[in-house]
Amino acid sequence: MKRWAALALLAVVGTASAQHTMKLSTSTSGDALVEWLNTFAKGVNASSGGKIKAEVYPASQLGSIPRTIEGVALGTIEVAFNASGFYEPLEPRFAVLAAPGLFDSPEHGAKVLNDAAIRQRLSTFGASKGVEPLTIFIPSQYAILSHKPINTLADIKGQKIRVPGSPLQIEPLKRLGASPLSMPFGEVLPALQNRTIDGVWAGTTLFTALKFYDIAKTFTYLPSHWAATIPLVNRNFMKSLGPDLEKIVREEVRKADQHTYGWAAQDIKNSQKIWAEHGGKEVHLSGAEQKRFLDESIAADLPILTSTPQAKEDYEAFAAAAKKYRQ
Repeated sequence: MKRWAALALLAVVGTASAQHTMKLSTSTSGDALVEWLNTFAKGVNASSGGKIKAEVYPASQLGSIPRTIEGVALGTIEVAFNASGFYEPLEPRFAVLAAPGLFDSPEHGAKVLNDAAIRQRLSTFGASKGVEPLTIFIPSQYAILSHKPINTLADIKGQKIRVPGSPLQIEPLKRLGASPLSMPFGEVLPALQNRTIDGVWAGTTLFTALKFYDIAKTFTYLPSHWAATIPLVNRNFMKSLGPDLEKIVREEVRKADQHTYGWAAQDIKNSQKIWAEHGGKEVHLSGAEQKRFLDESIAADLPILTSTPQAKEDYEAFAAAAKKYRQ
């Protein structure tokens, strides 16, 4: 009996030690990023037979965006899911994903990002920092929500606007006379409410998910600017899983992508309806103003996108892929 009890105990200990905890963090709530993480976690937990325990922590429960990214690099958090711009301080190569005019829509962006050569290139991003992007997901178009409506580009002048982390979003706004600043999304709502900032650059669906219509009523779409968001994973964690479990994780990434693109498309429609029901307004710049915004953005960002041989190579590769799938 004692022998069987000892064997049973060893089996329990062995099972416990075989389980890998996978903490999944994001700063958002109620949006496509959380839907992706929930779908991914459910799939991983089921497909691994409990050998991986994936846990979702939305709304900055594990800390601010910079802290969770640092946690992924250090290995204390397995995955952080954020807009690509927040990863640039860690890995400057992520800047290319904020290039103006790169994506025309979520569908076009998905084709570009699933191009074999682009996927191979992306797999090397963050290698020297011990991280890698599990995927790149485009949930919605970018827009600026502001107390003072932006009906023309002249209305941007003088406004203090939060951006999602990238200099490629900061420089065009500076060029148009605004005062942009990077700010984690968890700090945005109170800052807009107490008018520490005048406006917010973010994906449109977040405005309804977090009830921004109670604070400001008008957002303006940014032409040819789509949110590129990334679940960033610790490379050592992926290696620690072993080939079989790592394969499961990567398969569940693709499944989460497929599910969430459909979910996100419906979420955009639902958000537009909810926004209108709460008195919100959407502004589309005139054709001439859209062209000017894109031209000014490219002029401001091209020096950054070509500042090093590696950056230039990445940008040209992405631009070529974007053109290829635009035809």
